[in-house]
Amino acid sequence: MKSIDPKTPIWKLTVEEFLEVSKNLNSEKKYEYGLKGLAKILGCSISKASEIKSLGILDEAIIQNGNIIIIDKEKALDLFAKK
Repeated sequence: MKSIDPKTPIWKLTVEEFLEVSKNLNSEKKYEYGLKGLAKILGCSISKASEIKSLGILDEAIIQNGNIIIIDKEKALDLFAKK
């Protein structure tokens, strides 16, 4: 896709250009990694995050293979809010 001049008025953009610009604005990561990432999501210490993970309430949001932990941020927050 061609580069869009930032000074271009929105009304001059094609739908394709507008969607491309919108996609780039919402490029927040969907996943966090490790206990440090879980602590970041929950706004707590790493030890508290480990404790919460051990309770099993976030199991549906966590994929773990050995020491590697991947957390779906949105799902983890939904599950945490329910408990």
